[in-house]
Amino acid sequence: MRLAKKTSNLFRPRAATTSPGLDVSGLDGVIAVDPAARTADVQGMCTYEDLVDATLPHGLIPCVVPQLRTITLGGAVTGLGIESTSFRNGLPHESVVEMDVFTGAGEVVTCRPGPDGEHSDLFDTFPNSYGSLGYATRLKIRLEQVPGYVALRHVRFDDADLLAKTIREVAETAAYDGTRVDGLDGVAFGPGEYYLTLATWQEQPGPTSDYTGMDVYYRSLQQRETDLLTIYDYLWRWDTDWFWCSGAFGVQNPKVRRLWPKRWRRSDVYHKLIALDRRFDVADRLDRRAGRPLRERVIQDIEVPVERLPEFLDWFDAEVGMRPVWLCPCKAERDWPTYPLEPDRLYVNVGFWGTVHVGPEAVDAPRNRAIETKVHELDGHKSLYSEAFYDRETFDQLYDGAHLAAVKGRYDPQDRLTTLYDKAVKRR
Repeated sequence: MRLAKKTSNLFRPRAATTSPGLDVSGLDGVIAVDPAARTADVQGMCTYEDLVDATLPHGLIPCVVPQLRTITLGGAVTGLGIESTSFRNGLPHESVVEMDVFTGAGEVVTCRPGPDGEHSDLFDTFPNSYGSLGYATRLKIRLEQVPGYVALRHVRFDDADLLAKTIREVAETAAYDGTRVDGLDGVAFGPGEYYLTLATWQEQPGPTSDYTGMDVYYRSLQQRETDLLTIYDYLWRWDTDWFWCSGAFGVQNPKVRRLWPKRWRRSDVYHKLIALDRRFDVADRLDRRAGRPLRERVIQDIEVPVERLPEFLDWFDAEVGMRPVWLCPCKAERDWPTYPLEPDRLYVNVGFWGTVHVGPEAVDAPRNRAIETKVHELDGHKSLYSEAFYDRETFDQLYDGAHLAAVKGRYDPQDRLTTLYDKAVKRR
């Protein structure tokens, strides 16, 4: 059983199939927005782009808005999402009030949190289950009040230890240098060149930057200390160039950028180009023709405790050597069994997306395997939207496989849904 979706933000191989999948085209809308209660009822396949378009006219946004426009609300909850408000609001599933889940048993059940919540075991285990327990058809979420503008400060750090210390202090106080901080993320461009971007919501208008035109957002971190964006442009600041990945298609070249239509400067367009490359092995063929070593695709998001961030960055520079990488602090308000971050402990998400020339051994994914080992060593976790190589015992230890299997047995007794391990790890 699978979903028939037009877009995907997964980067792991999936089995070829001729089956049509579940038609979810009718589950892509916003049912209602309640400005007084600051909540929204949303269908599971609604994209965050459409959700923000419905809530922002009320001066409201979801508590966490993942970076890419076509991420769906149901996808962000079952597959985890993150953004700059995660240091104070956690991950998207932590603002869910209730949800309807279509289970492997063919039933739609309404799940609520808490010891007395109906189907609370399914509610708690659903985050990071990636459809192995069912599919969210409706979610009720809390919203956050926002003004029209976001003031940014880009602060450079030369020392990773000081970077980690500052992240911890900002997360504890929600302030930096006496100014409130509403959003916090950053970029590591290379050893000794780290930036934190401190975002403050504000009503006061002013001249704003536009990174949907010729300017590229991530480069602005190195070029200016302050900036001002509309709240809308801030939410999608990373989508236009897919962080920095649009450079692989030449879109950051001014000559190409002038000719590349704005409507095509979107993450979903780049994702389709990547899919074409994988289908026809374009990059690998060009590398072979040029005599370059075979590439390994290293596309991952991991979380490590903030105090282990410097160690991970030093190791990553030495062993993988890919930059820039994204930094996004986050913490969980309580325990979520299938992605068991320690409650109230501050982690930093490190996102890195690209390729590394490694030679013939690239087919065995040595860099990805080394990353898994290091993250485990540092008491961290890895998201499962991309390739994973854990053995079954390690996987079950990291993602509480016994509990997940017990919940799956209750809501999918005939095993109509693929298990999480089979989805995330097994090659098919």
